[in-house]
Amino acid sequence: MHMRLRFLIFFSVVLSVIVAIHFYIWVRLVRDTGLPMGWRRAASVGVVALAVALISSFFIRRALDPSSARMLMLPVNMWMGTMLLLLLLLASGDLVKLVVKASWWVGSGAQGIHPGRRLFLSRLVGGAATLGAFGTAVLASRSAMGVSRVVTRHIAIQLRQLPAQLDGFRMVQITDLHIGDTLGRAWLEGIVARVNALRPDLIAITGDLVDASVEMLKESIQPLADLRAPQGVFVCTGNHEYYSGAVEWCEYLPALGLRVLRNERVPVSKDGQIAFDIAGVDDFSSTGMAPGHGPNLESALMGRDANRAVVLLAHQPRAVIEAAERGVDLQLSGHTHGGQMWPMHYLVYLQQPYISGLVNHQGTMLYVSQGTGFWGPPMRIGSTAEITEIRLRSTSG
Repeated sequence: MHMRLRFLIFFSVVLSVIVAIHFYIWVRLVRDTGLPMGWRRAASVGVVALAVALISSFFIRRALDPSSARMLMLPVNMWMGTMLLLLLLLASGDLVKLVVKASWWVGSGAQGIHPGRRLFLSRLVGGAATLGAFGTAVLASRSAMGVSRVVTRHIAIQLRQLPAQLDGFRMVQITDLHIGDTLGRAWLEGIVARVNALRPDLIAITGDLVDASVEMLKESIQPLADLRAPQGVFVCTGNHEYYSGAVEWCEYLPALGLRVLRNERVPVSKDGQIAFDIAGVDDFSSTGMAPGHGPNLESALMGRDANRAVVLLAHQPRAVIEAAERGVDLQLSGHTHGGQMWPMHYLVYLQQPYISGLVNHQGTMLYVSQGTGFWGPPMRIGSTAEITEIRLRSTSG
């Protein structure tokens, strides 16, 4: 009942926002531009159809097989991204119009703007916003689609108490794959090949692997079984696992050779020597979303050897606040996608303390990946999909 109420509230908010945005687009591109009646009717029907398609897709996609769902969701998600770009550009145009109107008001002795000039200005702003949004959408989709667009980022992080003999231990982090609506098996095969080519000692996947159930994505997710790392492949849950059947996924992923860390830690050894502990916690927002699930860092760290470093896999960066309080050496996170589409990163800051890169949070090092895949619009603006190779450096020796 609690989950159902949360879903109803969430869906009501999303529905209201979608309807409001489409109404605003209709006002600015159809009503204010004075289209001829035939064009006006056609454009009005088009805007309504786009709104209905976006809303109904949330339900229809769950009844389709993965390939059919991708055929449906790709154009829908493309429109979602284009819609957001249109909203941004039209709102910016409204600010420009306010400035122009104010100057005309002053210049004409407070006589107001001639209707012809008002119509010209509305058409100019509407046309420029439409061309700008669709042109940017094409370029942004090229930045997101395709394995070749995913960069390999190389960073080095000093890890306290890492044995000097294990200096240079190599971890590869991937995160936010979001296999489902748009990204499928072929794309994942390319990512797995890229990861294996780095020959890591250990692979860490920090959540949001999937966007549908085990039954729907069993074939699409199969390439993960080909990941190779002598010290293991470790996973923590992300919020999207809890939208897709987290209990079933946590039971299924070990069959692919992935170790799911649920509020627990295990020692990582190399060449017969323990290098560090790796821990993982359930997603920050998972409490109440699946029976027995919910983040518990205290449990994960209970009984740890204080003379051994600990690396924490936590999907959301905000978990670092508690991690720092409990003396975690390094936390690896994703979730933010680096904002994915500028200026959305400003909204991410309302929920997360950091959105990308390496930071030192009160003694705990935190690396936030911008994500390997994407969610929703197959677009990136001002962010870069990444595979991250992390070389751990010893502070001794």
